Amino acid sequence: MSQAIALELRSVSKHFGTQRAVHRVSLSVNRGEFFGLLGPSGCGKTTTLRLIAGFDAPTGGQVLLNGEAVDHLPPYRRNVNTVFQSYALFPHLTVEKNIYFGLEQQAQRLAKSERRARVRDILSVVQLVGKESRYPHQLSGGERQRVALARALVLQPDLLLLDEPLSALDPQLRKQMRRELKEIQRSVGIAFLFITHDAEEALSMSDRMALMNEGVLEQVGAPRELYEAPNSRFTAEFLGEVNWLGRIGVRPEHTRVTKGDPGFDVRSLDATVESATFLGSRTHVYAKFADGQECTAEIESLACEFAPGDQVRIWWRRAHELPVTLNT
Repeated sequence: MSQAIALELRSVSKHFGTQRAVHRVSLSVNRGEFFGLLGPSGCGKTTTLRLIAGFDAPTGGQVLLNGEAVDHLPPYRRNVNTVFQSYALFPHLTVEKNIYFGLEQQAQRLAKSERRARVRDILSVVQLVGKESRYPHQLSGGERQRVALARALVLQPDLLLLDEPLSALDPQLRKQMRRELKEIQRSVGIAFLFITHDAEEALSMSDRMALMNEGVLEQVGAPRELYEAPNSRFTAEFLGEVNWLGRIGVRPEHTRVTKGDPGFDVRSLDATVESATFLGSRTHVYAKFADGQECTAEIESLACEFAPGDQVRIWWRRAHELPVTLNT
């Protein structure tokens, strides 16, 4: 049985004059799915979010929610909520009142007891019980983000849009919030569409993901699929470092170094060690080939016995070659 679709974009385009911001984008997000939309600055991902939310109208194509076209509907008539990078909390309202604010617009549809129950439940989901009376300036960056999430989720949208919500946090807190955000999404079971320019975020959080480039989709699929089987050089390089060995792409973690014969059933090239950088449990060994081309091998630090000037063999297994070449 196929999974129900929360969001579908059918050949959606958006032009601003002669500028092509989004061009014939087609994708779907399943109910309960955490979907990452990744790409460099200016690639069209935020414009795509705005088209879904209803802040902009598409030049062409259709936006469907739960199978119904919503292109003609204003934002407030789409059961979609957005968490912005700035969080946009009300500084003069407490945590509880920030979360309750949106529900006040539904007073005619929901009894006060139901509204209060929803707020109480979502406070528990985002782990803010006991901090209901605090104001935004009394919260950490991660707590403010959880308030913004709670304010959107309490309305029980069919789809939650998140526009780079982690970018304002320091690196350590960002990693913590990745886990928390994923746990919250699993708990509420609502489809999340997460916009980011950070490849590591998209790879670590998404059930499926799409990579955009210059207004078009490069590739859509599971994170592992895009990382291990990219369909273009752009996808391969945007998702992580690639060594172009001859014209073959191999990632550093699959690139090996030895001072002797690497053995049979592998490919190898002669190189000279340039330097080695200690990264804790792993070390990056940088080497150069006779033609001047450079490569990086990521190896266990305990196994690193290489120094600048060492003559080595760089080798890799055919199974680890990316299915794209330097000319793709």
